[in-house]
Amino acid sequence: MEIRIKSIDEIDSAAKKFVDEMGNNRVFAFYGKMGAGKTTFIKAVCENLGVEDVINSPTFAIVNEYVDGNDEPIYHFDFYRIKKEQEVLDIGYEDYVYSGNICFMEWPELIEGLLPADVVKVTIQEEEDGGRTIMF
Repeated sequence: MEIRIKSIDEIDSAAKKFVDEMGNNRVFAFYGKMGAGKTTFIKAVCENLGVEDVINSPTFAIVNEYVDGNDEPIYHFDFYRIKKEQEVLDIGYEDYVYSGNICFMEWPELIEGLLPADVVKVTIQEEEDGGRTIMF
């Protein structure tokens, strides 16, 4: 699947399309360069799932927990500062990822060996015109 965003004004409709395509998948790994829009897109997706909390990157906390419109937890990870996979295991990573709840991960390439087999890999690519292409 591919979703094209020409400007930030289209992010909400792109997030709706993404939510419609999520199906029963629970774990999503977001790949993209610094500044590609991973956090911004995850925020829009969470809002479309009914999250009313403040949504921001868990760069320092590693994981943020939000509650969706059905009172179900959503876990948002940012592995940018991870130096060793053991750090991720120490925060209870497996409890989150295998909980059956939705997990969104930024910088998953830093924990590639720990990703579950059924992870959905999402790539956000910045285009020359400033737009974004989301591929999954």
